[in-house]
Amino acid sequence: MPQSRKIIIDTDPGQDDAVAILLALGSSELEVVGITAVAGNVPLKLTEKNARKICELAGRPDIKVYAGAIRPLARELVTAEEVHGKTGLNGPQLPEPTMPLQEKYAVDFIVETLMNEPSGTITLCPLGPLTNIALALIREPRIAPRIKEIVLMGGGFFEGGNVTPAAEFNIYVDPQAADVVFKSGIPIVMMPLDVTHKALTTARRTKAFRELGTRVGTATAEMLEFFERFDEEKYGTDGGPLHDPCVIAYLLKPELFRGRRCNVSVETTSELTMGMTVIDWWGVSRREKNAMVMRDIDHDAFFALLVERLGRL
Repeated sequence: MPQSRKIIIDTDPGQDDAVAILLALGSSELEVVGITAVAGNVPLKLTEKNARKICELAGRPDIKVYAGAIRPLARELVTAEEVHGKTGLNGPQLPEPTMPLQEKYAVDFIVETLMNEPSGTITLCPLGPLTNIALALIREPRIAPRIKEIVLMGGGFFEGGNVTPAAEFNIYVDPQAADVVFKSGIPIVMMPLDVTHKALTTARRTKAFRELGTRVGTATAEMLEFFERFDEEKYGTDGGPLHDPCVIAYLLKPELFRGRRCNVSVETTSELTMGMTVIDWWGVSRREKNAMVMRDIDHDAFFALLVERLGRL
């Protein structure tokens, strides 16, 4: 049996973050070395708690969860309770977690893990603002060549933004951190709105989770039913985009996605376009290609994978 791929999930749960974590924990091909929480969808005190709630929902209280950055590098924190609810995980009634929060600071955990594990064996999976990742790179630049790959959800180009006309939420919350990451030279796979907006949680797909007849399946359906209401009203669609699980699905079945290598630059100075990911899709700038930018997804196979793997929990 092939060795499982070691990953660190950096996250700000968030219902779609929760589904991404569940997908990872339901997949034997992946070894979740740790989960690092960051402020984003809701403040840090809720994101670290929500990460632990999801681990316990999955029956995995052994997973180590670390709290990281309480705010962005250079800006005030922007949150998204209007989407995710006041807890960040509105929908199901999940009990308060009993598993402990690790005492170590998330950024220290990232740095120490990357320096201690063999080079090229750890993949970083950021599902929220990139503050923790940028802080780790600033604190210890030697980790950059040791990272196998960064597979992240963030940005947009052809779809524009979802928090401003130009910017996607994760990048907008901490554009300075995103700038550090995209300039790092680390291999990056980017799941922008251009691909996640094609992964819609239709009523039929949400029903499939409920029909698993498990605690995980029911909780997932309840999370999605709450989460999708905002985007259904905003976009006029049946269901809303399921952003973050695209990151984990790529690690499991990269053939579900199509894109191309591009240069991605992050706007950090203009308030009008702050946090915009300028994706040179057509190669007109001649800037070095620094990311594999996904644009298409086999959405039926994506949701089939989600149902199958969550059904294992």
